[in-house]
Amino acid sequence: MSSNNQRLHVAVGVIRDGDGRILITQRAKHAHQGGLWEFPGGKLEADEPVQQALARELAEEVGIQVETATPLIKINHDYGDRHVLLDVWNVSAFAGQARGCEGQAMRWIDAEQLKEFTFPAANIPIIAAAQLPHYYAILEGRSATEALDNCQRILANGVKLLQFRVKSLPIADLQTVFEQVSQLCRQQQVSLLVNADLPVDTVHAQGLHLSSRALLACHERPNGYRWVAASCHNLEELKHTEALGLDFAVLAPIQATASHPDATALGWQALSELLEHINLPVFALGGLGRRDLNRALAAGAQGIAGISTFLATD
Repeated sequence: MSSNNQRLHVAVGVIRDGDGRILITQRAKHAHQGGLWEFPGGKLEADEPVQQALARELAEEVGIQVETATPLIKINHDYGDRHVLLDVWNVSAFAGQARGCEGQAMRWIDAEQLKEFTFPAANIPIIAAAQLPHYYAILEGRSATEALDNCQRILANGVKLLQFRVKSLPIADLQTVFEQVSQLCRQQQVSLLVNADLPVDTVHAQGLHLSSRALLACHERPNGYRWVAASCHNLEELKHTEALGLDFAVLAPIQATASHPDATALGWQALSELLEHINLPVFALGGLGRRDLNRALAAGAQGIAGISTFLATD
């Protein structure tokens, strides 16, 4: 990296109010990427801890005092004239009234409205991460009755992102069960993705989930879906997911599992190291429970994915 293109380490806040709305501000016309919208934040000073920089920048820019912040995603992006590392945090609690302290325009918007505004290219994965929940449930079942029962148990646990992957269900029952699951998800405002390996009509699905095999056979992002995701097991598959412009990935297995005893567990350290090389929300899967969420977030993951994880009540 040349001396005039040193990487800028920037602390960024996805700030949410009590109604779940997100604060965005507009960059000054004369600034780098001027006129575009962004999530508030600013560069770290020498040897400054990132959370300290986040608190300082948000106090200076929008006049709030950070009370609760958790890691969301890290983005490395090269604009050609500038290389940035965006260290992005969810700010879920703060004191003070947000205002444009530097005269900048600002808006509180619903997460779904983010796509209506023009952001710098580096912000695209942040927009996806800001709209995704921390939990991604995978629905399976050996019969129609079991699949529907599992779906109701998962939704009762408050899950808002669900993959339909009932591969052991008889083909004759697949479409009917899928339509019933789709209706349940619509009623509870749950985003439903269908596994691409299943022979079902996906007209009622908001998303498509590619197996690792389907991912590597794919050369462009499938059209017509709000969400497109993929299962990954290594850096090559993660990089391919990113190159296709997919919205998120699931990386497995993080821990040893009874269902795949021969698969080598990646472990938390490998998860963290792999995520340093991509700009993509990633759910951790394999031997994990909801109790592991904070550890997953600290490693840089979007959250936890699982099958049995979301069937039990706490």
